[in-house]
Amino acid sequence: MTGSEADVLIVGGGVSGLSAGLFTARHDRETLIVDAGSSILRRNAHLENFPGFPAGVNPRQLLDLLAEQADDAGCSRVSGRVTRVDAVDDGFRVETADGDGYRAEYVVVATKGEVDFLDPLDGVGIVERGKTYVDADERGRTGVDGLYAAGRVAGKPHQAIVCAGHGAEVAVTLLEDDDRPFYHDWTAPEGYFTDRGREVPPGCEEIGPAERRRREDRSLAATRDRFADVHPDDQVTHPSLGED
Repeated sequence: MTGSEADVLIVGGGVSGLSAGLFTARHDRETLIVDAGSSILRRNAHLENFPGFPAGVNPRQLLDLLAEQADDAGCSRVSGRVTRVDAVDDGFRVETADGDGYRAEYVVVATKGEVDFLDPLDGVGIVERGKTYVDADERGRTGVDGLYAAGRVAGKPHQAIVCAGHGAEVAVTLLEDDDRPFYHDWTAPEGYFTDRGREVPPGCEEIGPAERRRREDRSLAATRDRFADVHPDDQVTHPSLGED
């Protein structure tokens, strides 16, 4: 990150925002996530339908793991509540309630429904269906070039896996619109492409047995460490109920 500028600024640090940031950062786009800390997933008592966790997973733990993965990919994350997004010549200017300002070529809105900060932008469609959504196509494109919506605010079902998947899809869409090489994001066994006379595609790499084992050992160690104890954060209650 160079000062207060980014290639991609993501508003919201829930599953859709973190997933989007993971993909844009892994494709070498400077990515900043501005997180107000209000992911709806924090209200969940125990997440039991996210693939890969047969006995379920603590939802706060899942968010922490996604955030750690985004950090490892190269995302920058700051705490803050976005209050205004303006279009400028080379993208967008984003302001927060604390008075911080950021410039970005692209903005991805990944909140659970907050959209007031989009009021200054011409061409953004807002849909009211009991909840407030940003009018976007299936891949997250809005009526403003460079502005995308991901997950719940884009009208997707509230399930965490759906929002995570849509965040990834929106990120890949953004990369396509940015005219980046097609993004596979696949770690293949050594020789999978090259032994067939093919170049390794953009976003892919080949690794040999020793490197595969090193990464697997790191994965096992991280899993043991992250799940060794009960997650320290308590469940967040619905705002209408207040805190205990």
